[in-house]
Amino acid sequence: MKKNFLHNYFLNNSGKILHKWIHYFDVYERYFERYVDKPILMIEIGVDNGGSIDMWKKYFGDNSTIVGIDIKPECKKFEDVDNKVFVEIGDQSDINFLNSVIEKYGNPDIILDDGSHIMNHLIKTFDFLYYKMKDDGTYLVEDLHTCYWNDFGGGLRRSDTFIEFSKNKIDELNASYTNGLQEVTEFTKNTQSINIYDSIIVFEKRPQNKKFHIKTGSISLLDNLIIGD
Repeated sequence: MKKNFLHNYFLNNSGKILHKWIHYFDVYERYFERYVDKPILMIEIGVDNGGSIDMWKKYFGDNSTIVGIDIKPECKKFEDVDNKVFVEIGDQSDINFLNSVIEKYGNPDIILDDGSHIMNHLIKTFDFLYYKMKDDGTYLVEDLHTCYWNDFGGGLRRSDTFIEFSKNKIDELNASYTNGLQEVTEFTKNTQSINIYDSIIVFEKRPQNKKFHIKTGSISLLDNLIIGD
């Protein structure tokens, strides 16, 4: 797979309509490259005009399965079953619907939330689907500039936005160092990193290993410091 494949695909796209901020593609390639040509399952929330699910299939290759989720019934026409590209129609904030998708297709390697961008939808979806991913999964939420827009339930430092939710997740990630002030949770135990970009947050799900620190070496710089005249 050529470097910058997604950039080039997007800029030269002559197929179904794709609508993306151009700076997203560096982030995509950074976190998704390791999945190329692997038998992975990706769930993308938000099908829109069908261009993105086609792009992901082309990028990840024949071994991949791509499942798009959208609330609009007309998006079903973008399904390509023979090519392992599926579309499920439902509300991303409906946990029963999301669970039916997991039961049908299995635990995903990648989740990309480009759906309603409504704050309580983002949080509700994350709180369910993050824990349904495989142990080394990647969860990417984009268009988070909407966290600052009233029309999506956003607002600067408003407590119930996905940005503020993610800030709290930083404390949860580091809970074991808080002397019991922050509860150690399943998220704590199974998250490697939270990565924040312009309008994107990426969560890398990995079981945390036992934490320890050691000193190595036998020479102290202070012991060997020579004070000049």
